[in-house]
Amino acid sequence: MQRNMTKLIDSHCHIHSFGPNSEDQTASKWAKLGLDPKEIIRRAEASKVMEFICVGTDLADSAAAVSFAQANEGCYAAVGIHPHEAKRYINDPKAQAEFSELLKQPKVVAIGECGLDYYYQHSDPLEQEAILKFQLDLAHKNNLALIFHVREAFSDFWPIFDSYSKGTLRGVLHSFTDTKETLTAAIDRGLYIGVNGIATFAKDPAQKEMFKAISLDRLLLETDAPYLTPAPYRGNINEPKYIVRIAEFLAELRQVKLETLERAATDNTKLLFGI
Repeated sequence: MQRNMTKLIDSHCHIHSFGPNSEDQTASKWAKLGLDPKEIIRRAEASKVMEFICVGTDLADSAAAVSFAQANEGCYAAVGIHPHEAKRYINDPKAQAEFSELLKQPKVVAIGECGLDYYYQHSDPLEQEAILKFQLDLAHKNNLALIFHVREAFSDFWPIFDSYSKGTLRGVLHSFTDTKETLTAAIDRGLYIGVNGIATFAKDPAQKEMFKAISLDRLLLETDAPYLTPAPYRGNINEPKYIVRIAEFLAELRQVKLETLERAATDNTKLLFGI
């Protein structure tokens, strides 16, 4: 059966993370795939994935995302300091200033990924909170969307988010796998929900019910490539082309037409990021 012609968007990927300025673990994964970024884009386009949000995780990686977006049609950049990296920047005003300057570059559509991660705590929670607030202030000042990474930290995240006036901040909870209660809290705050390959291999019935409960007007599709490859492609390096598989899985899970789900996710992504 021929696929419908809905053009898809990978709302969160790291296809820019090649070479010496990239995060080491991400670059090493791409090296295993053995393809250059342009070929990865071509493979995605063959599956109707036509646009990509390239998400930075520190200053150098964010600069790489900006350069990559400017050099490749259909690519946009999000610049962010991941909570794991907070300790590197908390006492570095020069780096913070350089990060802020990136927001002036063309094709920057968001700040992130930023947030709190208490699962690993590679940075102290207070350091994470300070760097998160730094990025929230920049998003507020520059009217940019936010891409949030929040893991086992919503009890601290919500008070920080809520310290800004309602409607001041807009964004997406990337790689969302939390409870229906947290989903409701996010939707009540106007946030979007990013769903990736984790949904295709989740075994917890409550988590599957949560994925079914995400309203279509709040859903974004993402890969987090090269990480989190969806089933049945586990064991391969993840690529934006697999957005198609995630959409198919969710449409079947939710018993909605594939085209309806794809169109909603595409429209939501364009609206949030202004692309």
